[in-house]
Amino acid sequence: MSEQSGSPPTERERTELPIERGFPIERVNEIAAKEGRAKMYYRPIYTMHKWWARRLGCVFRTISLYTLLDDPEKVEVFEPGQDNETLADWGDETQTNIASLIDRVDMSDPESLWELYSKDVRVADKKVLDPFMGGGTSLVEASRFGAEVVGNDLNPVAWFVTKKELEAGVTDVEELEAAFEQVKADVAEEITQYYKTLCPNGDHDADVMYNFWVKELDCVSCGHTVPLFKDYRVAAGRYENSDKYNVLCPDCGSVTLVDDWQSESVCNECGHGFVPKEGNVSRGGKYNCPDCGQKYNITDAIGEQGEFRTRLYALEYYCEHCDDKDLDRSEVKGYREALPSDLERAETAEKEWEEAEELKQFVPSLSIPKGSKTQSSSIDGSDVFEHGYEHWSDMFNDRQKLVLSKLLKSISEIEDQNLKEYLLLAFSDSLMFQNTFTIYNLSANKIEGVFKSNGFDPQMDFVENNVWGTEYGRGTFESTWRKLLRGIRYASAPTERYVEDGDSVETPEFGKPIGENSTLLYGDARTIDKEDEFDVVLSDPPYYDNIIYSELSDFFYVWLRVVLQTEYEHFDPTETPKEDSIVANPSQGKGVEEFEEEIKQAFATVRHCIKEDGAFCFTYHHSDSDSWGELLESLCEVGFEVTATYPVSADLNKLVIGESVSFDIVIIARPANDRDAASWNSLRRDIYRTARRTRKQLEENRDLSRGDIGVMEMGACFREYSKHHGKVQRDGEIMSAKEVVQEIYGIIQEASDIGVEDVFIDLLDSDNPSFDDVNKLCRGTNATPEELKEMRLYDQDDGFELGTWDTEKRRGYIQERVNGDGGDHLSNLDKLQFLRYRYEKGRAVQNYVDKWGVDDDLRELAGRLADVTGDDTYTRVLGDRDITSY
Repeated sequence: MSEQSGSPPTERERTELPIERGFPIERVNEIAAKEGRAKMYYRPIYTMHKWWARRLGCVFRTISLYTLLDDPEKVEVFEPGQDNETLADWGDETQTNIASLIDRVDMSDPESLWELYSKDVRVADKKVLDPFMGGGTSLVEASRFGAEVVGNDLNPVAWFVTKKELEAGVTDVEELEAAFEQVKADVAEEITQYYKTLCPNGDHDADVMYNFWVKELDCVSCGHTVPLFKDYRVAAGRYENSDKYNVLCPDCGSVTLVDDWQSESVCNECGHGFVPKEGNVSRGGKYNCPDCGQKYNITDAIGEQGEFRTRLYALEYYCEHCDDKDLDRSEVKGYREALPSDLERAETAEKEWEEAEELKQFVPSLSIPKGSKTQSSSIDGSDVFEHGYEHWSDMFNDRQKLVLSKLLKSISEIEDQNLKEYLLLAFSDSLMFQNTFTIYNLSANKIEGVFKSNGFDPQMDFVENNVWGTEYGRGTFESTWRKLLRGIRYASAPTERYVEDGDSVETPEFGKPIGENSTLLYGDARTIDKEDEFDVVLSDPPYYDNIIYSELSDFFYVWLRVVLQTEYEHFDPTETPKEDSIVANPSQGKGVEEFEEEIKQAFATVRHCIKEDGAFCFTYHHSDSDSWGELLESLCEVGFEVTATYPVSADLNKLVIGESVSFDIVIIARPANDRDAASWNSLRRDIYRTARRTRKQLEENRDLSRGDIGVMEMGACFREYSKHHGKVQRDGEIMSAKEVVQEIYGIIQEASDIGVEDVFIDLLDSDNPSFDDVNKLCRGTNATPEELKEMRLYDQDDGFELGTWDTEKRRGYIQERVNGDGGDHLSNLDKLQFLRYRYEKGRAVQNYVDKWGVDDDLRELAGRLADVTGDDTYTRVLGDRDITSY
């Protein structure tokens, strides 16, 4: 039948993108390892405001590079820092032209195009959409290539944060600095006066960096005031006292230095003896009355008493005056008890707030919505209501509300809307460290904000930050402002960092600012009304219930709303949209099934928006075969075919629930061509050959882990299946994508002799192994994470821990089999770890060696264990008489 006009292009007509042929995983991960720890230096634009689970910029830059460059005639490459110097001027005879770089990308060696990673690459006539833009990383990175970018999100905070990122490149820095100076002149001196204390070194004031507060309740039994200290640590020692601890004396209230906070100590001021680790709060959320010994649930006491009280007990100070006199560091900056004058200053602020009626409009008094992150739930939310919090303003003490309202009022009076919004962005971001959920990191001597975990965790003792800021300190308005300014300067002239010989190298400035041709939409991704418009959809879609952004972002939203409510209609509601968020959320009655249906609807919208020869490239959190099956089913059902998958490094700071996420993958999907019917038997043969060919090609040419190879092998198999989705028959029945994925798993593992012992040794050889590594290393092997867990080769009860010979649960597992089965069901790894443990305890091992026998497999495994651990006892227990007779 002849092809009709306007019909979709066939696979032969569609240009195969470089990313479908190869992806430089090794190079991306090399950068990601560094960028994940130093985002403010690699890409400061992404540190302008908090957003959760951001993809690393290097990941989306590489995806853009390998996706947007398909037509060499529409690509220009400039040398950063050298205007108008293009690829032709490099003088490198080995790189003849851009077409060659693109064409040479393949699975065996994808790195020809990588040579452009650090260059200022411009691509003409490309339009990119991100329907779930979140913090905007995809749009920022694609815009750097000159693409027209369109972003969409349902969350007003995400919309606002991304808006300011994309406007940063064309914002006048001098005008912005002038607006900041206007606010500084207006309120800075007034605000800083609320954070002064008498300097211990003389008759002058020092700046308070942090005020330390504790909650108090009345004992339900005797009425004694119970301060809710978990322990009496204030901070670790500094400078010449770095081996000591600053602790609070529970008798006289002074801050004293002790050698060991876990042992009996004596206060240097009053001589009182106490054990600093023994506070009044026990595990399980109960207080222990120091007067009568009553133990009682804290939240029950709060409910009965209607509230809790707070008491200022200590502070950290910095004295600029003493610093100028070159005093020792320990005299310039330190910790001490709160003086009567400090308490009086706090009380004065509380009274002022009570009377400041005109300022109350600048502090959100809206009720906290009930949800999975604000109430106890099956996910990880703490119940803030049980702790006495009902309104968002309850999360701030009176001095914070007074000072923050003064600052926000001043910002609201800036006339230029763009400049006002950047000051507001800095204000909003600093709120993370300006609330009663802020704690002191005792090991690092710094504060941690409300989102140290992805939830709201009420604290028994908290830290009040200096809102404007002093010379030192984290999360103050001034320090957050400086951080934002770095992001704006970067946006106007971005640079790129890459790794060369293990070291990070920064390029000169690129000539193209960020976000020149960008549009933002607001709303549900499923309602985007575009058709056949985008060359690339580049995104990081939501994944099940890993982070419920809509509930967390309300913390920022209610403050932003104070200023933005009259400017943007999506800041008019009292909270961010919840019902239409595509996420499994028990508080909305939405589970896995609802999520899967909604994400499928969103993918259908993407298919409608994308051109017939376009590409849908997205990162995804993958966990198990069911996840693969659901994803493949959804994509194929709405008209896509999967053409490649790649593993990439996850954001090092991402927090996930339990084992729901194992590692991140990049998925490439294209609009599907006509699908042919196929029998499972014939398709199975094609998939088997594809899997073996892919594995062989990668093993021979790439330095990748088994898990990485398994992911790419899986993607190649998906490509074969996608050509026949919905038309694969087995025994007269159409197979679902889930069924096919399970079969593909079996095919990939069928010919593999890699088992549990191999995976465990790879884990031993990994730096800081995690559950992510377990999943990745098991991929494409005969081992499963469940099998390793059952054998107690890893444990997650108290953080991730490998089951080595000296871990209790692993020893118990082996001993049970030694006692019960006499060794018949022991693996070689069981035997060697058992022998290693007995040797350590000085017990005889020779009788077990004789009983079990020593074959080549056991000796080979012992050698591998010795090599990877540096512990030759594994080999010696099998052959050295002095050892085996021990």
